[in-house]
Amino acid sequence: MPLHMTKIAFRSESVDSLRAWLEGHEDIARLTTKYRPTRWEEMIGGSLYWIHQHAIVGRSPILGFEETGDKRWHIALSPELIAVHPKPKRAHQGWRYLKGDPPPDVAEGEDIGDVLPGKLMGKLSRLGLV
Repeated sequence: MPLHMTKIAFRSESVDSLRAWLEGHEDIARLTTKYRPTRWEEMIGGSLYWIHQHAIVGRSPILGFEETGDKRWHIALSPELIAVHPKPKRAHQGWRYLKGDPPPDVAEGEDIGDVLPGKLMGKLSRLGLV
């Protein structure tokens, strides 16, 4: 089973702007990171789960890792955003390994309704209301 990671959708004003950035790349979308994950080989075939407004909102399949030549790494991603059922997630700096089960993908034609803001969803789930 592949390993997954999470990352804040930095500079994305909305999920649509994140989707537009990803789909603006032809074959591969690249993110730059200072450190290559120690378990990088397990992550190829996994996904990068995007966090926006304190909730995991989508994922992009990880295609590989490439050295940039200036002591940094590119995370090569498939240029698509696959919608997932939103799951509360605190903000963090950089990337992190995804702990626990990943949120399921939204099925074709499935309506998940209005999405609550991540902070509110987190508080309601702690109270057992969602």
